[in-house]
Order: sequence, then C-alpha cells, then structure tokens
Amino acid sequence: MEHLSLFELNKIIGEVLSKNLEPSYWIVAEIGEMRQNQSGHCYLELVEKEENQIKAKSRATIWSYTFRNLGGWFEGITGQSLKSGMKILCNVTVQFHEVYGFSLNIRDIDAQYTLGERAKRRQEIIERLQTDGIFDMNKELQLPVVPQKVAVISSETAAGYGDFLNQVQTNEYGYHLDIQLFNSIMQGDQAESSIINAMHHVHEQIESFDLLVIIRGGGASLDLDCFDSYELGSHIAQFPLPVITGIGHERDETIADLVAHTKMKTPTAVAEFIISGMRNFEIQLDEHFSVLVNVLNQSIDDENNRIEQLSFRFQRSSQQLLHQENLNISSIAHTFRFNYQNILKLQEQKLLELKQGLKKLSMSYVNVCDERLNHLQKEVQVLDPKNVLKRGYTVTLINGKNINKIDNLVKESILTTMTRTSEIKSKLLSTKKK
Repeated sequence: MEHLSLFELNKIIGEVLSKNLEPSYWIVAEIGEMRQNQSGHCYLELVEKEENQIKAKSRATIWSYTFRNLGGWFEGITGQSLKSGMKILCNVTVQFHEVYGFSLNIRDIDAQYTLGERAKRRQEIIERLQTDGIFDMNKELQLPVVPQKVAVISSETAAGYGDFLNQVQTNEYGYHLDIQLFNSIMQGDQAESSIINAMHHVHEQIESFDLLVIIRGGGASLDLDCFDSYELGSHIAQFPLPVITGIGHERDETIADLVAHTKMKTPTAVAEFIISGMRNFEIQLDEHFSVLVNVLNQSIDDENNRIEQLSFRFQRSSQQLLHQENLNISSIAHTFRFNYQNILKLQEQKLLELKQGLKKLSMSYVNVCDERLNHLQKEVQVLDPKNVLKRGYTVTLINGKNINKIDNLVKESILTTMTRTSEIKSKLLSTKKK
C-alpha cells in the first residue's frame, strides 16, 4: 500500500494552500487570547462567536517588527491597546508549517473598524439602559448642597486619589469633609467586578453617606473598558446616592459618566466641584444673611419711627385727656360742694324732725309705762298673800312646800295652815284625787 509520511502530507497541504489562496485576506475576529514574549512577538488566538459560543478559532501571530509599529499606531487612534475581548478587522496571510500547522500572520489592523465596533457596542449598552428605564435614575436624585460624609471608590495608591484628598483637605475656605475610601482596582480586567463590589460595601452603610465619588488616577486613557460596561453602568444608574465620577481622561465620556449624577474630568475637578458647591452655599447664606440684616434694620427703623409717632400722639392725647379730666374733676368738685351743702341742710332738717318726733314718742312711751306700772302695782297688792288672808282665805304648806308642787303626798305628813291671825298644824291622814 502506497503511503505518505506526516511531513510529506503537511508539505503537500502547505503547497496546495499556497497555490490556491490569495496573498492576504481581511477578516473580522475577536481576540480570544493574547500574549507577548520577550522577543516582542505577539501571539494571539482569534475566535468567532455566536451567542457566546465559539464557532471558529485560529492561532495568529504578529511578528515583533510589525507589532512595534502596528500596536503603537492602533493605540494612538483608538486610545487603547490591543487586548483580549476586542473585536478587530485585520489583514492576514495564511500559513501552514509542517511542524506548527495552520496559523495566520497579521500584517495590518483597521483601527477605524474597532472604533466603530466599540461605538456600536457602547450605543447598544446605552440603548439597553434607556430601555430598562434606569439611564437617568441617578440624575434624578437630589444633590446634597453641603455633603458632610463622602464615600470614595478608588485605588488607595492612585495619584488621583491623593490629588482628591489634597484638594479637599487644603481648601482655602477650611471646609471639612468626612471621607471614607473603599479600595478598588480601577483598570484592567478585574476593575469592573472590583468597583461593583466596592459599591455593594458602600450600600451596606448607605445611611452613613451623602455622596458617592468614583475617581481614577490620571495618566493615559487606557484600560477604560470597565467604565463602558452594562453592569457597572446599571449599578451606578440605580445607586441610591448621587454619584460623581472623575475618571481622569480627556476623551469622550464613558457610560459610567453618562449615567452618573455629575461627571468631572479629573479627581481634582471632583474635589473642586464639591468645594465650590459648599462655597456657593456659604455665599448664598451670606447674601441671605445680609438681606435679613437689611430687612431687620429697616424694620427696626420703621418701628422706631412708629414708636416716636405713637409716643408723640400718646403724649398729646395724654395731655388732652389730663386737661379734660381736670376740668371734669373741677366740675364734679363744684357739683359735689353744692350738692353737699344742700344735702347737709336737708339732713339737718330731717335730724331735727327726728329729734322732735323721738322726744314726743319718748314722753308718750313713759306715760304708757307709768300707767302699766300703776296697774301692775294694783294687781300685786291684790295678790299679796296678806291681803288674800284678810279676805278669809288660808294657805296650806306640807313640809314647808306648796302642796301643788308635790307629786306624791305621804301619810302622816305634817300640814301647816295659815290664816290671817293664826297658824294651824295638822297630820295628813289620806288623800283623794279629783
């Protein structure tokens, strides 16, 4: 049986491909994996997905002399370096090596296509946030005029965080902010999940803060894909505190900027924004205070004028009233003196009449009393026991007491009977009630 060695078969395949394929092809693929070795060669795995399922995959290479120029040029146009997950339009040549097998050699990349894909993906995320009805939710929150406690999500070692603290702590007005840092990775593949995790920690203490600030250190605008993701945008849009971003880039706004309550270019600008808000509030307070002082001073002047007018009117009215009362008192005194004299004369006349009447009554009463006394004297004389005895009557006593005043008469009691001329002793034998 005729047969070929593996090397011979691979060589035939390589020759067939070389004869039948075009010198190069423009293809669309996603960078599945990417690494660069010490020699500067860049090794990639290109994939094509359908509903997150890989339907095609191929190894690819960008040789060092090409990668140095191509990588810098691509980054200068797109503002980011080539990396995994990026969709590119690239010009490739097909290679088949007897040992290494099939691979693609990338000779050129259309940076505009990547920009378009990025813009398309970004627009899709924006539309999804709008469709979900959450795009403007954070903007609808009331921004605190004078925030006292601020939660900051940033990298502890980031220069931007240091700039933010310095700007706040050394502000010329002496304002104080209670700042708490929630440390997070702010660039790279892990940045999105790290920032979301930090937001969860802030939410656990939501009652302790007035404001959430997300800031990133300055530098080149690289590795910012995390700020254009749906998940982070969704969390920022629905966060219950107003969110201020200062991601530190000069290019177009990220989705995080768009859904945040307020976006500033740099961390320093965020600090200046907060301080300026506090300063504006203080200026408004000063203006209100000045207006209040002016109003109070004007009110005091008006009241003083009113008091002076009332005092003058009161003094004048008092004098008029006093004069009138003096006239009234004089009139009353004159009337009183006249009436008093008349009343006094009348009372004297009445007193004289009463005196004469009393004298007559007294004499009459004395005469009546004399007559009564004479009559009583006659009655007493008639009732005198001596006169009674003279008329033939007797008086009987028992034991020296009037018989009518003794309830029980005892036998053998001694009775004394008095007549006009004698006194008779006798002994009680019996009694009989009538």
